[in-house]
Amino acid sequence: MFQRLIDDCVGCCELVTPQLLAAPFYRGSFGSLIIPTGFANKEYSRVLPALRATKSRIKRFLESGGEILVFGGGGDIPDCYDWLPFPVGYHFEYGSRSITIQRETESASLLEGYDLNAFECDGYFTGYQGYPVAVTREGHPVIIEERIGSGRVILTTCHEYPSRTFLTRFCACRKENFF
Repeated sequence: MFQRLIDDCVGCCELVTPQLLAAPFYRGSFGSLIIPTGFANKEYSRVLPALRATKSRIKRFLESGGEILVFGGGGDIPDCYDWLPFPVGYHFEYGSRSITIQRETESASLLEGYDLNAFECDGYFTGYQGYPVAVTREGHPVIIEERIGSGRVILTTCHEYPSRTFLTRFCACRKENFF
């Protein structure tokens, strides 16, 4: 369903399997990557080991201008973002939360059209770099944005599809980079 939404917003996207992502010979060329919800949950996905195996390629991709949208890990795995080129912790706690936008950026449009008083999230971030874009009523960040070189990482624990406005902008290929 997520792939169909992206295709509808931007025309086409390429689904990259964890095995292909981690293959040393793979050299895709992308402007943006989306890591789906549940990427760290072993019962649901095999993406986390592939991300860890490509840590240096991810850093190079970001430094040269690539953008990555990363959803919640989907399980009680606090270090599930250790493949990123900066530290971030994750606290898994699924539920509906009241969300406040702290900073008006392009990534805040991810929430466009949703009721921010009852928004589904699978947790929040702890010990992070970057700046919080959206936080819960308790002040826990649910969207963080961080710049790496010419690129950008948007981390979110939102458990809803991103808005069409956000997807259209995020997937608009500004510059393709080798992964």
